[in-house]
Amino acid sequence: MKTALSIAGSDCSGGAGIQADLKTMTLNGVYAMSVVTALTAQNTMGVTGILEIDPPFLQKQLDAVFTDIPPDAVKVGMVASGALIETIAQRLRFYHAEQIVVDPVMVATSGAALIDQQAVAVLKAQLLPLATVVTPNIPEAEVLSGIRIRSQQEMEEAARRINQDYGCAVLCKGGHSLDHANDLLYTQGNATWFYGQRIQTSNTHGTGCTLSSAIAANLAKGDSLQEAVGRAKAYLSGALGAMLDLGQGSGPVDHAFDLTGTFAR
Repeated sequence: MKTALSIAGSDCSGGAGIQADLKTMTLNGVYAMSVVTALTAQNTMGVTGILEIDPPFLQKQLDAVFTDIPPDAVKVGMVASGALIETIAQRLRFYHAEQIVVDPVMVATSGAALIDQQAVAVLKAQLLPLATVVTPNIPEAEVLSGIRIRSQQEMEEAARRINQDYGCAVLCKGGHSLDHANDLLYTQGNATWFYGQRIQTSNTHGTGCTLSSAIAANLAKGDSLQEAVGRAKAYLSGALGAMLDLGQGSGPVDHAFDLTGTFAR
């Protein structure tokens, strides 16, 4: 069995973070492992507290995984400080990690800030150059590219600039802040669009975590990047299609699906 590692924050409500990643990786047929970057107090309605792991203990977790069960792919999610990002980047380089998916979690769906500006700078300088693919939504792509995104053309320019600046492929998810629901996979100078339509749903907690960890699982199994993205989106479509409604969240929110019903955060 192939292996995949989630490096991310914990979500006590089980819908996002490492809990979502472990469920997703397991259901996508790989052996799932986790390294915790932070404990969070959160649920489907918002984040009320964050307690970071200190860098030396984060390194101990990484060393414990890589020296015993080296992962075939790695997903990096919420990392709230520059010191933790530096630790992750250093250990990924040390162990020559491959197939790295970076979900640059900067703002929770509720609007809560999850990363400070110094951490963004370290993310750009040290972690993105190691990534196989980065999976920003529109606000995150704006931060990474420095481009305001209000159109498909601006999405392409932002993705091109991220790819050029950091050398990683980019899955820019268009369901946030744009009228359309089209996603863009940009790699090696080639742009592949996943066209979509919009539906109403409030079941969106942890969707970005789920998509990125499914991509990592598929890469671990040997899929090409385009195959990994397509299959991850199909998996997420099925999960959202089940319409499991557990929480007391605040009503329907407009989110994006592609023409086959696939979510695009």
